[in-house]
Amino acid sequence: MMDPRLNVINKRFQNVKKIIAVSGGKGGIGKSQTAASLALCLAKHNYRTGLLDLDFCGPSTHVILGVEGIYPEEEKGIVPPKFNGISFMSITYYTGNNPSPLRGSEISNAIIEILAITRWEDLDFLIIDMPPGTGDPVLDVIRLIKRVEFLLVTTPSRVAQEVLKRELKVLNELGITVIGILENMKTKKGSQVASELLNLGVPFLGSIDFDYDLEDALGSPAKLLQTDFAAQLDQIISQKCL
Repeated sequence: MMDPRLNVINKRFQNVKKIIAVSGGKGGIGKSQTAASLALCLAKHNYRTGLLDLDFCGPSTHVILGVEGIYPEEEKGIVPPKFNGISFMSITYYTGNNPSPLRGSEISNAIIEILAITRWEDLDFLIIDMPPGTGDPVLDVIRLIKRVEFLLVTTPSRVAQEVLKRELKVLNELGITVIGILENMKTKKGSQVASELLNLGVPFLGSIDFDYDLEDALGSPAKLLQTDFAAQLDQIISQKCL
């Protein structure tokens, strides 16, 4: 029997113009920071923006943005609260600060549930912070959200680039649109990522330098927008993605 929630999911996204999943295959590459800052930058430009944290391994966008004391409301589903101009939804609203040791079908069921019950308003952009890896959560998002596009993040690390290549291969085989690849935490002149990924047929969006002051800005949207990280990201998306 077909899960009735699947039909509901399609309706939940019908008023969202563009859905971008921020991924990269590997943890520790700044994926969540990129997703949260991207949402902030879009909202700053007066785009109607939503942010969905689906990182079951370690949800952190609420920490990055400093989201506290606001909660979803129930009205024919769950309406995400507004924070700093962003409609924000996270699995932490259900798990709190507790770990969520889900496996296999439990993860799929949790993703289906959160996608089915969340009522997104009219949005120009919905940014999804993805969990690391290319396992069930990524495949579920691809299966359940028909119009999702991927923004891939990597670092100058050869390990991170090899993991990214594997995810890119999966996305290509499934026919998923990849907006481009973003290099994060660059410490040297030039871009090793740009040359390494030149033959993969995916746009290289640009590089963001390692920002030593970024940690001090966590928890404050105003301070985050003033960081070099946010400034470089804003420039890249304004030129390449909007």
